[in-house]
Amino acid sequence: MDFIQKGFTGKNNTWRYLLTVVLVFIGIQIASIPLVVAAYFQVDGDLEKFQKGAESSFMNIGMNSSLFLFLMIFTFMIGLLTLFLCVKYMHKKSFVSIVTSRTKIDWRRVFYAFALWGAISVVSIFIGMYLSPENYTWNFKPVPFFTLLFVSFVFLPFQTSTEELIFRGYLMQGFGTLVKNRWFPLLITSVIFGLLHGMNPEVERLGYILMIFYIGTGLLYGITTLMDEGTELALGLHASNNIVAAFLVTTDWMVFRTDALFIDTSEPAVGSEMFIGVFVLYPVLLLIFSKKYGWTNWKSKLFGKVEIPIINEE
Repeated sequence: MDFIQKGFTGKNNTWRYLLTVVLVFIGIQIASIPLVVAAYFQVDGDLEKFQKGAESSFMNIGMNSSLFLFLMIFTFMIGLLTLFLCVKYMHKKSFVSIVTSRTKIDWRRVFYAFALWGAISVVSIFIGMYLSPENYTWNFKPVPFFTLLFVSFVFLPFQTSTEELIFRGYLMQGFGTLVKNRWFPLLITSVIFGLLHGMNPEVERLGYILMIFYIGTGLLYGITTLMDEGTELALGLHASNNIVAAFLVTTDWMVFRTDALFIDTSEPAVGSEMFIGVFVLYPVLLLIFSKKYGWTNWKSKLFGKVEIPIINEE
C-alpha cells in the first residue's frame, strides 16, 4: 500500500476523524494552561497587563523567551500525544501508518532533509547579512543562547512534528480516503496549514501576501510526502526551518522572538527573498529529492486516483 492507502487500515468512519480533530484541539487548549498561569504570575496578577499580553504575546509582558517557547511547545506535545492515542485506540491502527508507508520510520530521510534545508537556510541568511549588514545586530548572550539552543533542538521538533503529522499525515490520509484522489488532500491541507499560520503576528505586520509563503510551504511538505510515500522528509524540513529561525535570527515582531545570535532591526517588509524561496529554492529541493530517491510517476502520485486496497487490515 502507498501512503494514502494506509489511511484505509483500521477504523476510519468520518466521525472518528472529526472527534480526533476536536480532541486534539481540546488537548492543546488544556495544555496552554501552564503558559497562561506563568504569564499571570509574571504580571503579579495585574489583569490589564495580562490581557494585553494575551492579545499580542506573553513575551511582551517580560516573560523569558525560552520559557515562553518551551511552554508553547508543550501545548503541541500534548496535541501530539492526543493524536497518538486517538490513532491507536479510536482508529485501531499503528501510529507509524500516518507517518510513513514504510514498515518503520526512515530516520535517515529525516536527518538528510534536516541537514540539507538547514545548510540552505544558514547560507541564505548569511548572504542577507552580507548584503545588508546594517540590518543585523550581534546578540550573543551565553546563558540565554545555550538555553535556547537546548530548547530548540530537544523540544521544537515536537511542535513541527505535531503540525506535520496532523496535516501531511492524518488529514492527508483522511481526505485522500474520503475523496479517493490525491490533488484535493494536497491542496486542502496546504491551504488550511497556511490559513492557521495567518494568525501569526508576521501576517498582521506584512499583510496576507505572506500566505504565498505559508501555503507554498505547505505544498512543498505535501508534495514531498506524496512523492516519497511518507512524511519523513517533511518532518526534517519543518524541524530544520523552525530551529534555524529560532536560534540564528530574531526580530521583535515575528512569532519566534528568541535570544538568537542576531537581531534583525530592519523595518518589516515583504522582500524578494520570500518569492525566491517559494518559487526557486522549493523547486530545487524537490529536484534534489527526486534525484536522490528516484521519484517517478509525478502525475499519478500527485493527481491520480486512490484505489481502495484489497487488504484493509494489517
